[in-house]
Amino acid sequence: MVTEGQRAKAQKLRSLYTDEVLVLPNAWDAGSAVMVAAGGAQAVATTSAGVSWALGRPDGENLARDEMASVIARIAAAVDLPVSADVEGGYGPEPADVAATVRAVVEAGAAGINLEDSLAPGGPLHDPEAQAARIRAARAAAADAGLPELVINARTDVYLFGIGPEDGRLGDVLARAASYADAGADSLFVPGLLDLATLTTLTSRTALPVNVMAGPGAPSVSELTAAGVRRVSLGQAISQAAYTLARQAAAEVLTKGTYDTVADADPFGDINGAFPAL
Repeated sequence: MVTEGQRAKAQKLRSLYTDEVLVLPNAWDAGSAVMVAAGGAQAVATTSAGVSWALGRPDGENLARDEMASVIARIAAAVDLPVSADVEGGYGPEPADVAATVRAVVEAGAAGINLEDSLAPGGPLHDPEAQAARIRAARAAAADAGLPELVINARTDVYLFGIGPEDGRLGDVLARAASYADAGADSLFVPGLLDLATLTTLTSRTALPVNVMAGPGAPSVSELTAAGVRRVSLGQAISQAAYTLARQAAAEVLTKGTYDTVADADPFGDINGAFPAL
């Protein structure tokens, strides 16, 4: 059952990137969400890669819908922040699949979703009309579930997967942005695009706030903001670093018998104290 608190969180999520720039250090489970909140985040977004890895699977819709939704429920219960759920491609190609996924994450406590237009990792993509139908289904399902305020971040993978001729990609994204906006999307997520000049053109020619995925080597948040970007996600970057650290720490103690890899960890009490007592 949708509460007034969940509605307020959806409205807050929307305002965070219409009134300012929203920076999202993505989480993958309840514990990482608490740490992201402790770091000062104003909202929590999930990363499908991190969620999949935490459940022992590779990324790329290798989870069942209910497995993903159960993670969202744990995260939403652990933090008093808006939670945006990465629902990948909606766990099925048809509008009805997307609708079922939206109902599941709304029930889990989500305030927003990311919905991809790719049919599979690497492509191909749904054509704009088919993806628009899926977005309309998401919007209708959210309203039927009692959360018409759900924030739909429509992701297009044109740049991420290098779809089509390079000189035609911006035009493709702009056409998709118009179609997705008409279908009810609230923002446009364009992972794989970090060129500031292209972003400046894109943000000036679409009414949708633009979200990019950043990480090491990417322009700074201030540079992206100057290019008109309104939402910056880290994607799987933090979870990737965490799993790398786990491997490196294990290798160090097993081969050298030393512990330097974990020397800079926060004190136990600081981490433990970030979790609310039952």
